[in-house]
Amino acid sequence: MFFRWDWLRPQLTAPIVPTLGPVHPDALTVTLFEDTLRVAETGDFLPYDKDRRWGGEKDEKVLRDDVVHQRAHTLIPTLSRRGRGTAKVFAYGLHDSVVEDAAELAAKLAAVHDVVSTRVVRPLGPETTHPRGTRIQLKDFTVGPCPDPGGPVRPVTAWPIAVQETFAPFAEAMAGDGLAFLHTKMQADRCGPVLATAIKDRIVGAIGPMEVLPDAIGRPQLMPQYFAVLPETRGQGLGRILWRAAMHWGQSHGAAYQLLQTEVDGPSDRLCQAEGLTSLGFSHITRA
Repeated sequence: MFFRWDWLRPQLTAPIVPTLGPVHPDALTVTLFEDTLRVAETGDFLPYDKDRRWGGEKDEKVLRDDVVHQRAHTLIPTLSRRGRGTAKVFAYGLHDSVVEDAAELAAKLAAVHDVVSTRVVRPLGPETTHPRGTRIQLKDFTVGPCPDPGGPVRPVTAWPIAVQETFAPFAEAMAGDGLAFLHTKMQADRCGPVLATAIKDRIVGAIGPMEVLPDAIGRPQLMPQYFAVLPETRGQGLGRILWRAAMHWGQSHGAAYQLLQTEVDGPSDRLCQAEGLTSLGFSHITRA
């Protein structure tokens, strides 16, 4: 075993695992970290990797030989060749100096591997004051019902053809939120259903794909979705209806929970907080 859990566990202020992202606290074990090392050179997906849904080869991989694992802190670097390449270092430790150490390692690895971008990922606990970056939130489907909110929400394929055809321009307009990517997967029939809302026969919001898969310990998880509403139609409660419809779908299809990542103080973040989700901490990413 590479990692000492008695060293690493106290450093995990938020349940974030390199190349996997946020995980349920109950699934946060040394096995997850060991598994990321095991597949680092193969390009394979772990069975519970959320990116496995999209097929192909795993892009981001742990640089096993460059891991720094000490009692005081752990630095786990990853490499991605997407675009012009990114060297990223996950900085686990209770002291702020861990960020400087991680930035130095990221810069070194970027030069060695001839990539352009460098990033440091610092997990922070839920008690963090004045947080920045991304909030990790937990929706637990076992604590209460998620009723159907009603309203103009249905799968894209259940709308009339004329309305379905408006999804393409909507997706293009919301490309920055991942909807253009999602549309390509929908066209290739490579994902689960996508829920959409429409105004005057035009799709103006969507959330999806809707898929439930087992996590690392076998619990059914509603997988992360892309979620967007056209800016000009916000303020009408459509985002809340879409989100509640997605939660109803997840609970109805046997999901035990969902993990969401929301930009701190962004619209989705405020929505999730208003809906009573549990904050598990934060992920603060800086350029090294």
